[in-house]
Amino acid sequence: MSGGDQPDVDEIEAWFSAVAEGRVSRDAADRWAGRWYAADDLDWDETSLWALRLLCGIDLRRGPGEPYLHDGEQVREWLDELRRRRSR
Repeated sequence: MSGGDQPDVDEIEAWFSAVAEGRVSRDAADRWAGRWYAADDLDWDETSLWALRLLCGIDLRRGPGEPYLHDGEQVREWLDELRRRRSR
């Protein structure tokens, strides 16, 4: 998972997969996605933008020490949906 050029949908999917599998923290995924999502000079396809929006905020909680707003099952469902959207 690089950090230089604008990521493609493969790299975005890799981040989703890493979060779903517990290989990357939600905080790291949120920071990575937020950096790209906030860049106003980039052009995104619909699927990539959809996925970036979900990764931004993937670490949100109702309050300190509370569970995540979106549990692991929801993250896996988003990953499955991303894969479906890519196969269209």
